[in-house]
Amino acid sequence: MEWAMALLLNHPNVITKAQNEIDTNIGKHRLVDESDIVNLPYLRCIINETLRMYPAGPLLVPRESSKDCVIGGYNIPGRTMLLVNQWAIHRDPKFWTDPKSFNPERFKGLEAMRDGFKYMPFGSGRRSCPGEGLAVRMMALTIGLLIQCFDWERISEKKVDMTEGYGITLPKAEPLLAKCKPRLEMRNLLA
Repeated sequence: MEWAMALLLNHPNVITKAQNEIDTNIGKHRLVDESDIVNLPYLRCIINETLRMYPAGPLLVPRESSKDCVIGGYNIPGRTMLLVNQWAIHRDPKFWTDPKSFNPERFKGLEAMRDGFKYMPFGSGRRSCPGEGLAVRMMALTIGLLIQCFDWERISEKKVDMTEGYGITLPKAEPLLAKCKPRLEMRNLLA
């Protein structure tokens, strides 16, 4: 969620589009609910693009080859520990146009599905993360509410630093700081 908010603060036009989607589909008389997420495809595009650029776990859970095989021209002996670098796959220009750019529209029409093995923020197959559904719902609900209820801006004119820190879960190097104020339209609901 921190990465998503940082990306949104650096792209205020995306926040505006998401607010417009929420205002159009939900209105200003009630808060976004979990059941509304399916009707907010642009919000899901934002989440997908965030997870593409900054997956929670940049390396998937280790696997072991069951027998000798050849992958990408490399001989892999049986019982070899293999790591999938999804961070690199998600940023590979062979798979993604302008992979370093935040572009939620690239997921338009693919909001609720995976795009082959080039997008797998929760892994793939039998060993994919069992918490994917919960994680995506909680992220969508929380970010949806933050976008619906508040106007956001950076603490200075400078863009938010997107430097990645070190760790298994890909933290931001510098914690996110931002300013927010309640949207005028939402003050009654927030009171």
